Amino acid sequence: MASARDGEWARHWQYPGVPGLDLLRARYVRHSFARHSHEGFVLGAVRRGIEDVVMPEGTIRARPGTVVMINPEVPHSAHAGVPEGWSYATLYPSAGLVAGIAREETTLRGTPGFAETIVEDEDTAQLIRAVHRAAEEGNALAADSVLRIAVARLLRRHGRSLPARPPLAAGARTAALARELLQERMTRPPSLEQLAQELGTSPFALLRAFKAAHGMPPHTWLTNARVRAARRLLEAGTPPAVAAAAVGFTDQPHLNRHFTRIVGVPPGAYQRERARTYKTGDGPRP
Repeated sequence: MASARDGEWARHWQYPGVPGLDLLRARYVRHSFARHSHEGFVLGAVRRGIEDVVMPEGTIRARPGTVVMINPEVPHSAHAGVPEGWSYATLYPSAGLVAGIAREETTLRGTPGFAETIVEDEDTAQLIRAVHRAAEEGNALAADSVLRIAVARLLRRHGRSLPARPPLAAGARTAALARELLQERMTRPPSLEQLAQELGTSPFALLRAFKAAHGMPPHTWLTNARVRAARRLLEAGTPPAVAAAAVGFTDQPHLNRHFTRIVGVPPGAYQRERARTYKTGDGPRP
């Protein structure tokens, strides 16, 4: 993605030499990420500028020398913290990849995660950028090695075992059932009032329970779920317009808008990078 007017560009891709990892390298000025979450981890290192990341506990300011660490399914959004925007390198390792590194290199037990969201750690920030350089150069040995060193270092310094989920209270059970129904009816979701009636509660009680359980209201969660489903379809080669209809967006522009605000690149660019990755294993530097 590029803009001659403000200098924005981004590349979101996979490198077959390191399974279980997505990479994003970008410069954003006016772009903002809508509230969303990831199935895996987020490890980000800003090179220039400042990124404001809005977490459930408040806004953090990611600047050069810091590393942002976001655990799976934690809702967040982001935007530029200064007028000139920010440029950064981000790694998205899967939960399985991080768990394997934790078992081999740490004493963490249970589900590994990070106790902090942002830390001052220039050395590890440089390692995150080095993973990108190695992957872009097609150096699988270096990319895989440096990734594992970086993740192991962050886990040893800032890792913790994530708490086991307690038995669901009544409100959390309602939120879980609402999520299941929205997932099943992704293309034709009920209204909030209809959903509340079906679950035997009130609209505002459902809103409060859902946000407490998932960190976002039902309509925001549904958009995030639709984008996740669209990503899987695009990776399988489904045309963007067909993917848009399949997951419940009204048309391709509707998909484009929400996909770009959550993933960071338009669906067409996302699919082209996946096709290039799977067919050739390489691609041009942005």
